[in-house]
Amino acid sequence: MTVLDRYLHPRVDPARIGQMILWPISIVMVFHRSVILGVNGHRTDDFRPVYNAALNFLNQRPVYNENYQTVDPHYLYPPSGSLLMSPMAVLDPQTARWLFIGVSVVALILCAYLLARMFGYDHRSWVLPALIFFFFSTETVAHTLIFTNFNAFVLLGMLAFGMLMLRRQDLWAGVAIGLTLAVKPILAPLLLLVLLNRQWRILITAVGVPLVLNALAWPLSNDPMDFVKRTVPYLGESRDYYNSSFTGVGVYFDVDGWLVLLIRIAFVVMGAFGLWFMYRYYRRTDELLWFATSSGILLGTFFLVGSLGQGYYSMLLFPLLMTVFRPGSTVRNWPAWLGAYGCLTFDVYSSKQWDAFGRHVEYSKVTWGWSLLMIAVFVSLLFRFLDMRKAGVLDADRLADDGRTAAAPAPSR
Repeated sequence: MTVLDRYLHPRVDPARIGQMILWPISIVMVFHRSVILGVNGHRTDDFRPVYNAALNFLNQRPVYNENYQTVDPHYLYPPSGSLLMSPMAVLDPQTARWLFIGVSVVALILCAYLLARMFGYDHRSWVLPALIFFFFSTETVAHTLIFTNFNAFVLLGMLAFGMLMLRRQDLWAGVAIGLTLAVKPILAPLLLLVLLNRQWRILITAVGVPLVLNALAWPLSNDPMDFVKRTVPYLGESRDYYNSSFTGVGVYFDVDGWLVLLIRIAFVVMGAFGLWFMYRYYRRTDELLWFATSSGILLGTFFLVGSLGQGYYSMLLFPLLMTVFRPGSTVRNWPAWLGAYGCLTFDVYSSKQWDAFGRHVEYSKVTWGWSLLMIAVFVSLLFRFLDMRKAGVLDADRLADDGRTAAAPAPSR
């Protein structure tokens, strides 16, 4: 290198190039999604019914008295959720909404940091700004901010739960998931992983926190029994709007009930196989891969076969997608990422030229995205199972354990 080259071609650490590209883009995207799109809002406002319910709760007025026949957003949180949401009703609606958006953005950035740390990357890595860019480019994060929903805190609770669970800080792991269950019990299927991993102490706080909060909120609520009599039955119904589950799409497109049921059963079977395979062959060798993949299988299957699956639930699949950085990942294939595009894309497929086609694609893209992602995970694990069976190594780990036990010296007397 000549003396001139030192000035004309200055050296830059390759590791910094990704950061220089991603950080400014990510920061501007966060600003756009929150301060512009989030504050602007849209035709759907998930925050208004929550704010009104919190205000009614504070003033001892009925909370669960909505007309569920309308397509407007409804307040569906249990009394414990009303208790936790009630402090924001001290502020005026606009200030409370803007504050909620701001805190949600902080929570999402913290989620990106925790997810990076969970997989072994620190804040100096290019992975963190890449995750922030990825988060805020998706429909799930954008609409969580635009509609002003609670989802960011559910993801934060899920990641905190996973990290604490893997570190065997069981009681705190239970607190993390318990707080989300007290407001929005969408993470309840993950308690199956607690049972499979035999970390029973997690259940003490995971179940105890929402029970205690409900016990505190019950006498303070004007109509707590209406949550049981009116809201809970509504939650079990499959509506035909803003519902990407198989039942919701089936009702919208008038699909025969037997076919919807058959598809639901097929995906439950695929999910059960995936959970079994991950538990049998990964739980002891790569617990992080086991947790991230199994949680994705559980939640993705639940979104599809349950009564209500909304597109912005897809952010709870971020840990599954993050496994692409880890050997043994089930999403190192193009069908999985085509499915991820379907359930995460912010693209709108409404078409003036082909109205019916565009409307059908727009309404069903999340459903086929979840479906293709779950199928890709299932097929990936199925091929591994078939290859292992062909090689005769399905029980290799069990035989190795038996060999280690047989080789162990007898205890001294």
